[in-house]
Amino acid sequence: MHAHKFQIGQNLVYTPGPYDHQKGAGVFEVTRLLPATGDEYQYRIKSPDSGQERVVRESQLQSR
Repeated sequence: MHAHKFQIGQNLVYTPGPYDHQKGAGVFEVTRLLPATGDEYQYRIKSPDSGQERVVRESQLQSR
């Protein structure tokens, strides 16, 4: 498996999955690199505006 695509401190665009309708898209900062679940890495991200944190899959993040 490849290394994490993104690094701590990066600001990225989060796009919710089809079952994440209550969680809004937007720009978030990576606060922690997490292990893979299945074949995809996870990240802990935080909204700079609201301070809300969540755990997301790598495929839900894009560079700005």
